[in-house]
Amino acid sequence: MTQRLHLTLESELTALHEVSEAVEQFGSEQEWAADLLFQVQLALEELASNVINHGYGEPGHKFEIVIDSSPNSLTIEITDSARAFDPLGDAPDAQVDAELEDRRIGGLGVYFVRTMMDEMRYKRDGSKNRLTLVKNREPSEV
Repeated sequence: MTQRLHLTLESELTALHEVSEAVEQFGSEQEWAADLLFQVQLALEELASNVINHGYGEPGHKFEIVIDSSPNSLTIEITDSARAFDPLGDAPDAQVDAELEDRRIGGLGVYFVRTMMDEMRYKRDGSKNRLTLVKNREPSEV
């Protein structure tokens, strides 16, 4: 049976705390393993902060996060009306092979999300960005 968490958030950094608390409660109710909860929280913190800081850049806007949790997988969709931005094609490549002192500050968030999730899809739907993440659950997490 699929359970859903639907959040409508303000484009302010205080929304990150709301996301974290709501996901922790939802994950607890769904009996997610600790590592699954950590990965979902980290991915959402990174992507929500990108929407807030880079997508909108100012308060006064809204965005949504929907998580569908089933026994076999989680599907997460982040929807915003900020400028078009495809993190799969528009985000700069992470400099993971460069020496630490040669790396630019930032730029690892989307890389980390890609490595933690099993699927990541982007679609521009009219005036909205829709980023979908899928995380398959291990049999021990079910």
